[in-house]
Amino acid sequence: MGLGNPGSRYQFTRHNVGFLLIDEVAQIVGIRLKKPVFKRFLIGESYLRGKRVILAKPLTYMNNSGEVFEDILGRANVSLSETVVVCDNLDLPVGSCRLKLKGSSGGHNGLKSIMANIGTGEFMRLYIGIGRPENKEEVISYVLGEPSQKELIELRECIKKAAENILMLLDSEPQRVMNVLNRRENG
Repeated sequence: MGLGNPGSRYQFTRHNVGFLLIDEVAQIVGIRLKKPVFKRFLIGESYLRGKRVILAKPLTYMNNSGEVFEDILGRANVSLSETVVVCDNLDLPVGSCRLKLKGSSGGHNGLKSIMANIGTGEFMRLYIGIGRPENKEEVISYVLGEPSQKELIELRECIKKAAENILMLLDSEPQRVMNVLNRRENG
């Protein structure tokens, strides 16, 4: 599940890298996301190498992502341990990514919402680094702003590599995927 904000106003903002990664995986696997009737999320599924791949995007806006999380899991018929939540991370350099098996929200409002609704942080998360603004008072405008051309190139490359590597979870243990994916940020 990728986190982001719906609508064209936010489509290419730093906060929407989770949605952009879902779009990249959807293109690789050939998944078309649809909005179920009376639901506040997009979801789609297909098969790759004989394994089921389910992608979802909450349409609740970032800070309320948890409101539909359990509904998405139920509709997809997957467990929390099989779920990867993709979101931006201010503390990682632009264009780096990190897969974690579990943890805290790290101050991320989308993760806070999910954890408040399900009562645990026991799910995988894939962080896409967006860097941090120099002035901490500018965080909101920074995450809701569009990246520079240089950042955009780095983010697109990161998203492409992350999409390819996250699909390794279909055939590999999470630790192996972490070893490959997390190493990328170091070179």
